[in-house]
Amino acid sequence: MSCEHLICANCAGPVVEGRCPACRASRARVHHHGLGGLSPLLIAAVLLIVLGCTLALSHLYGA
Repeated sequence: MSCEHLICANCAGPVVEGRCPACRASRARVHHHGLGGLSPLLIAAVLLIVLGCTLALSHLYGA
Protein backbone atom coordinates (compact mmCIF):
# COMPACT_ATOMS: atom_id res chain seq x y z
CA MET A 1 0.00 0.00 0.00
CA SER A 2 1.17 3.52 -0.73
CA CYS A 3 0.36 6.78 1.01
CA GLU A 4 0.99 8.97 -2.06
CA HIS A 5 -2.71 9.64 -2.65
CA LEU A 6 -3.95 9.65 0.95
CA ILE A 7 -5.23 12.92 2.41
CA CYS A 8 -5.03 13.52 6.15
CA ALA A 9 -8.35 14.21 7.89
CA ASN A 10 -6.52 16.23 10.55
CA CYS A 11 -4.64 18.81 8.45
CA ALA A 12 -6.09 18.14 4.95
CA GLY A 13 -2.58 17.75 3.54
CA PRO A 14 -1.06 14.80 1.72
CA VAL A 15 -0.04 12.07 4.19
CA VAL A 16 3.23 11.57 2.31
CA GLU A 17 4.38 15.06 3.39
CA GLY A 18 3.85 14.30 7.09
CA ARG A 19 2.71 17.80 8.08
CA CYS A 20 1.12 16.85 11.40
CA PRO A 21 1.55 14.05 13.99
CA ALA A 22 -1.43 12.17 12.55
CA CYS A 23 0.16 12.22 9.07
CA ARG A 24 3.48 10.99 10.41
CA ALA A 25 1.81 8.18 12.37
CA SER A 26 -0.21 7.07 9.35
CA ARG A 27 2.82 7.21 7.09
CA ALA A 28 4.83 5.13 9.58
CA ARG A 29 2.02 2.60 9.83
CA VAL A 30 1.73 2.26 6.04
CA HIS A 31 5.49 2.06 5.52
CA HIS A 32 6.35 -0.29 8.36
CA HIS A 33 9.99 -1.29 8.30
CA GLY A 34 11.97 -4.23 9.58
CA LEU A 35 14.22 -4.42 12.62
CA GLY A 36 15.03 -1.01 14.07
CA GLY A 37 13.69 0.85 11.05
CA LEU A 38 16.04 -0.93 8.65
CA SER A 39 14.65 -2.09 5.34
CA PRO A 40 14.29 -5.85 4.83
CA LEU A 41 16.55 -5.60 1.78
CA LEU A 42 19.36 -4.09 3.85
CA ILE A 43 18.97 -6.78 6.52
CA ALA A 44 19.15 -9.50 3.84
CA ALA A 45 22.27 -7.92 2.32
CA VAL A 46 24.01 -7.81 5.70
CA LEU A 47 23.12 -11.44 6.35
CA LEU A 48 24.50 -12.48 2.95
CA ILE A 49 27.75 -10.61 3.62
CA VAL A 50 28.11 -12.29 7.03
CA LEU A 51 27.42 -15.69 5.46
CA GLY A 52 30.02 -15.04 2.75
CA CYS A 53 32.65 -14.01 5.31
CA THR A 54 31.88 -17.07 7.42
CA LEU A 55 32.27 -19.39 4.43
CA ALA A 56 35.51 -17.69 3.38
CA LEU A 57 37.00 -17.99 6.85
CA SER A 58 35.99 -21.64 7.20
CA HIS A 59 37.59 -22.37 3.82
CA LEU A 60 40.72 -20.42 4.74
CA TYR A 61 41.26 -22.19 8.06
CA GLY A 62 40.07 -25.60 6.82
CA ALA A 63 37.53 -26.15 9.56
